[in-house]
Amino acid sequence: MLEAGEAITADSLEKVYHDLNSYYFGHDMKIDDLISVEWSRIPHFYYNFYVYQYATSFAVSCAIAKRILAKEEGALEQYKKFLSSGCTNDPVSLLQLAGVDLSTEKPMVDAISMFHSIVQEMRDLYHEA
Repeated sequence: MLEAGEAITADSLEKVYHDLNSYYFGHDMKIDDLISVEWSRIPHFYYNFYVYQYATSFAVSCAIAKRILAKEEGALEQYKKFLSSGCTNDPVSLLQLAGVDLSTEKPMVDAISMFHSIVQEMRDLYHEA
């Protein structure tokens, strides 16, 4: 819509939201017409920079866990230092104490790679069953 220069209205959002629910829940699920207005109660859609925090937190958690589980030298100590730092600095600087540099794409790329590996493992297990 926006890319096509069309205005985003409540009616257009209702249609898109209803269509997405129908698509993702499938034809076996009865979709109530009132689902169309559910978008209006979900803050993710209208609070600036709200949702990115989920992806960022997930990527950071994966990066920290990967280092600790791999028994990377100093990883656990760096994580403890990060935890004990509280709010003494901005989040990006504090995460550098834990060995995570959010000024690069590495944490996101690594998280996507980890997620891909988990999905592949689930597929393999499913096909073994």
